[in-house]
Amino acid sequence: MASTTPGGKNRMRDHIIGEDYELWDIVTDGPLATMKKNAEGVDVPKTRADCTAEDLRKWEKNAKAKKWLVCGLGLDEYSKIQSYTTAKEIWDTLQVAHEGTPQVKRSRGTLLYSQYENFTMKEGETIQEIYTRFITLTNELKSLGSVILEEYKVEKILTRVLPVSWESKITAIHESKNIATLMS
Repeated sequence: MASTTPGGKNRMRDHIIGEDYELWDIVTDGPLATMKKNAEGVDVPKTRADCTAEDLRKWEKNAKAKKWLVCGLGLDEYSKIQSYTTAKEIWDTLQVAHEGTPQVKRSRGTLLYSQYENFTMKEGETIQEIYTRFITLTNELKSLGSVILEEYKVEKILTRVLPVSWESKITAIHESKNIATLMS
């Protein structure tokens, strides 16, 4: 499922927020509570008969959030989450299934940062291809919480990635431009 990959997670968030901003809060924080006090004074979930129009609106929001999460799932993934009643339960399950646990995310971040540090231009690669590959890598790092400033990205490309044959062009860029504005 693409929705919980680093870029997919952001696309899913943007898509749900575009539908209804409150839905994303329901996905990440859980449904809006519809509780009542029982005879012992303990908060318990309301039954349908106890729900007010406002309570039903809250559960409708949860249902909409669930719909957005499950509409793109295949049968195998749907079978993993079909018994969940909240969008948050579904989202949490899909995140662990596709992104892994926090420990797995840290390991992935370490691997991606190593790839960033060792990033080089491949034989026969065009500037557009290297740029696309580099931006994909830095966006994946960003999705895991490692933000690299634009000026460092530009400097890395200019000084450590491009081949020696680009030296005169790199010098001209350094002399004529503010490095921080090249990639933005």
